[in-house]
Amino acid sequence: MAGRGGPEQPWRTEYAVGGPPVLAGRAADDTAVTVLDLLGDPSVREVHLSSRPESAATARRLSLSVVALWGLPHLADTVELLVSELVGNAVRHTGARTVGLSMSRRRGWIRVEVRDPSRALPCLLPVRVTDVSGRGLFLVDTLSDRWGVDLQPRGKTTWFELRVADR
Repeated sequence: MAGRGGPEQPWRTEYAVGGPPVLAGRAADDTAVTVLDLLGDPSVREVHLSSRPESAATARRLSLSVVALWGLPHLADTVELLVSELVGNAVRHTGARTVGLSMSRRRGWIRVEVRDPSRALPCLLPVRVTDVSGRGLFLVDTLSDRWGVDLQPRGKTTWFELRVADR
């Protein structure tokens, strides 16, 4: 993904909301705490995001902050991409005024959930090389260990899970 450091760049730059860039490490932990303090911590309670395209960027910042605090930097790129896809789909396809983001960690797994008020189920479509859109759920299906949709009385929760090695 453009703008993200890879394994060959261990000192990648992180950006705090409204703040200057800081180097990864202890300063990145402080930045993660600042982002979560300002916007809410999706690992504590659901964070409500307005249903606008910019909310995908907010969801990425929040999820990266949680992953950093959990000490799972090797999952940052995957979580960032997949949360962006789920939030983007909820914004684009549901007509919702807000979407909810939550994250949880239990033994061996992390789970990211995006809730919206639509009961319409997402569709995993075949992807062709020439497609310019419609790859979101294909990416979720390919990169996550598990994913699914839970219907709620008022809407649905679309989620993905990734395996993690417990310490």
